[in-house]
Amino acid sequence: MATGWGSLLQEEQQLEELARQAVDRALAEGVLLRTSQEPSSSDVVSYAPFTLFPSLVPSALLEQAYAVQMDFNMLVDAVSQNAAFLEQTLSSTIKRDNFTAHLFDIHKQVLKEGIAQTVFLGLNRSDYMFQRNADGSPALKQIEINTISASFGGLASRTPAVHRHVLNVLNKTKEAAKILSNNPSKGLALGITRAWELYGSANALVLLIAQEKERNIFDQRAIENELLARNIHVIRRRFEDVSEKGSLDQDRRLFMDGQEVAVVYFRDGYMPSQYSPQNWEARLLLERSCAVKCPDIATQLAGTKKVQQELSRMGVLEMLLPGQPETVARLRATFAGLYSLDMGEEGDQAIAEAIVAPSQFVLKPQREGGGNNLYGEEMVQALERLKDSEERASYILMEKIKPEPFGNCLLRPGSPVQVVQCISELGIFGVYVRQGKTLVMNKHVGHLLRTKAIEHADGGVAAGVAVLDNPYPV
Repeated sequence: MATGWGSLLQEEQQLEELARQAVDRALAEGVLLRTSQEPSSSDVVSYAPFTLFPSLVPSALLEQAYAVQMDFNMLVDAVSQNAAFLEQTLSSTIKRDNFTAHLFDIHKQVLKEGIAQTVFLGLNRSDYMFQRNADGSPALKQIEINTISASFGGLASRTPAVHRHVLNVLNKTKEAAKILSNNPSKGLALGITRAWELYGSANALVLLIAQEKERNIFDQRAIENELLARNIHVIRRRFEDVSEKGSLDQDRRLFMDGQEVAVVYFRDGYMPSQYSPQNWEARLLLERSCAVKCPDIATQLAGTKKVQQELSRMGVLEMLLPGQPETVARLRATFAGLYSLDMGEEGDQAIAEAIVAPSQFVLKPQREGGGNNLYGEEMVQALERLKDSEERASYILMEKIKPEPFGNCLLRPGSPVQVVQCISELGIFGVYVRQGKTLVMNKHVGHLLRTKAIEHADGGVAAGVAVLDNPYPV
């Protein structure tokens, strides 16, 4: 979209000195991850990978992404409340995708018994890339929306200081001042706080469902610390702990180690590998309770790729958000091409087109966590294998977004400082709280920019491919 820091990227010695300063500042600011060698311990930590310079982002697209976030919050909330739409949309997927089927089974059990929770909390992140329209103007295109365990709100609040420092070292004080302040963890904690207040029990806790080996603990601690500052206590437990020590009373209030739980915040539970039979039992127990789940099971299902693809069909947004044409127009403007692979003519046609022009498409399974999508020759082989099988319904096809690459240095522990061609992905954090049928909070609370070298097709920071970045508005 713009050339960026061209001349600064030419001087190798200066880059190495800048990188040393940037890394020290990142460590001082708390831009931290546990190491892959010791993911369960904070005795030895390292800096989370980040870019040496902030990456240029067109201001108009940043503003557009912020402006549409409250619409996406309302849309996710509407989908989560529409059981018929979820069932119809996921009917073919759940026949072939065990993970989605398991989630859907819990959803149906909870509906049958009657939903006990009355307060609903959404903490999500909508991710976008930028490409050029045919007329040369920049366009914002949604990649996906994350409705469970949307991460890096904590670390994203620590990186602006690092990039300001780099620019100040270079005597670029005017440029340093243009880096936006950003504190998503504070906004995410405000959402949890509102849900906790509405639950209405002063001694109840927030239960954070955590993985045993969690490298990204400091990102989570940022939210915990914001809550503790408001005198809301957080306990971290694994699914295994819930199945051993969690219980419901006759009013379906949730207790953990004998203490009442107001809000359950999932930072685990978004991938099949995270569930044993015992963990599925624990998830069901949590869902049956009247505690506020973030997300509840319907909201997790609302974030599936299959739902994303169905939302792009003509008429679907209008059905879910009746009488709101402006909202629908803002949402639809961000959609890329999305295609169903259900059995039948429509799916056959999509597969045929992707096999002929593989560079135009991405094949996506119903998975979160990065590193799952198929491109190019790999995608063609998968489609050839899937095309006559009902298994294809567990995937969707998406138009491949084609951002313009730019130069930057990706700083990683143990890697040399070198300029590489990169592309960025912008995420906007959204928070909403609903009590019964009334939306009592709906806001955007900050952003996340992640940047990766162009040879890496897929994967986020946690997957070890993208690095943390900041938008430099132009």
